[in-house]
Amino acid sequence: MASRMCIAVDAMGGDRAPDEVVAGALRSCGEAGHDVLLVGRPDAIERCMAGQSFPADRVRVLPAEEVVGMGDPPASALKRRNTSLAVAVQAVRDGEAQAVVSAGNSGAFMAYATLRLDTVEGVERPAIAIVLPTPTGPHVLLDAGANAACRPEHLVQFAHMGAVYARDVLGVANPRVGLLSIGEEATKGSGLTKATHKLLSELGDSLNFVGNVEGDTTFEDVADVIVCDGFTGNVFLKTAEGMAGAIMHGLRAAFTSSLQAKLGALLVRKALDAFRQTFDYATYGGALLLGVNGICIVSHGRSDARAIRAAIAVAKRSVEARVIEHIAASCLGN
Repeated sequence: MASRMCIAVDAMGGDRAPDEVVAGALRSCGEAGHDVLLVGRPDAIERCMAGQSFPADRVRVLPAEEVVGMGDPPASALKRRNTSLAVAVQAVRDGEAQAVVSAGNSGAFMAYATLRLDTVEGVERPAIAIVLPTPTGPHVLLDAGANAACRPEHLVQFAHMGAVYARDVLGVANPRVGLLSIGEEATKGSGLTKATHKLLSELGDSLNFVGNVEGDTTFEDVADVIVCDGFTGNVFLKTAEGMAGAIMHGLRAAFTSSLQAKLGALLVRKALDAFRQTFDYATYGGALLLGVNGICIVSHGRSDARAIRAAIAVAKRSVEARVIEHIAASCLGN
């Protein structure tokens, strides 16, 4: 196993753990180039593995008897060293794995990762980078909730980290960086956004800064990376998720309201499936916690097997792209 990349997976984390988490991890093993370290209660993991087809030489179970609950405060979780989440993060610190994936308690995950892996040189605050599905392709938004209060220099670091992620993982050649604000003009926004705009504008060619971006144009082709503080980003993200859910609910209600509507739904079924796929979080698997000294993928709490498999794929691409090294180079060069 040592000769291949290894991804640690918190098998007990998430609303659908361990069944869906283990299933997604096992499916990912069909892809060449990586192994999976399933961390958690061995009896529960082995039960989920029974009857499934997977390359046995690419899967190992690492025992951890405790579980961090979705509602557990991060401070109390940090005191417990034998949780599946803590042991999975520790596997990255010890070099037993090159990345970790968890759909469990995101606050505890961030706390474990920051404390045990430390931050990348040149980075003061880690940030959660969310991939926003849009009609023009994926965009990156950060911070999506790791830091409720930020200073302008933190947002500049987020900009550099987001640009590295967009370039190295999403394949955007020269990512355009936008600052989320209430107007396109540099004079609009809070004290934080105005000060950040000034700093980003002074970076010159080291960053492709395109100015302020408003909330209503975030899903348009105006920027590849959207930068904001964690409070704003988290509110934006959950509002967008709620709106997407409301739209899908409204479409289902409309297309089942009558016989004619049901017939119409059959005619546009493929188009509707494609639309749903574009905006499905499971397609992208999870968010990368940028700025810590290890690849950490924070998956949605409702993640199913497909989402876990996608999260492992993101982890693998991030390791291969040497994201951590490139973030250090970008932030130190700032």
